[in-house]
Amino acid sequence: MLLFLVVLTQFSCKDNDERLADNLRDAKKKELIFKTIDKGWIFIDTPINSVSEATMNTWPEWRAFIGELSIKPKKTITAFQKKSKSLSTKVMALNNNIPAQFNTPQIRSRIATLITQVRMLDLYINLDKVSDKKVIQLVAEINLEMVSLQRQMDKIVEKSKIPMEAGESELLMMLDTARAIQAGNPAMSINPTVPGNTAVPENPIKPGSMKMEKNVKKEGNQLIIENPGSTTSTQKTN
Repeated sequence: MLLFLVVLTQFSCKDNDERLADNLRDAKKKELIFKTIDKGWIFIDTPINSVSEATMNTWPEWRAFIGELSIKPKKTITAFQKKSKSLSTKVMALNNNIPAQFNTPQIRSRIATLITQVRMLDLYINLDKVSDKKVIQLVAEINLEMVSLQRQMDKIVEKSKIPMEAGESELLMMLDTARAIQAGNPAMSINPTVPGNTAVPENPIKPGSMKMEKNVKKEGNQLIIENPGSTTSTQKTN
């Protein structure tokens, strides 16, 4: 019986040692992942041009997102996980209250890409087995998209400063008016005079159905009928 207890104690000690060794390896691995993420968690958290900086005053969601990027988590991987969730919430809000000047397909497409990248970051950093390499890659991609978005803002502002050529504004107004008329009357949206256009007008004129106006004059005892496109005929009156 004593021998059995000794053997059991030895096996128990061995299992405990193995568990301790596994726990130590996991702790070291997590510490390495944390250090890698902590080192690579560097976002562009300040405006890169004057346009982006000025937009922070008129677009609260943009200001809030950049502010969230500027606060770096500390101490634990859990802090980075909480930060990624907060960033995901803030980036989704960029779809709201976009300044009219920047409410363009080019800006919206960049916002959509930025949202996708931040949400991917939130996904990967909250996995059971965190991929530090993927997290750092996504941080770099988010930075690139932030630069692209701010450069597009600057491009829009610079383009608005270029004076229009003579008559360009009137032409744009005419195009807008034409589009508005077509939108209100779909039947006019197709131009039957364009070659290859098979559209039929609402009230087509059938061949042979056109009536010609006739001029009738009376001279003495004769009626003179003038029919455009044909000869003049006369009739005697009683």
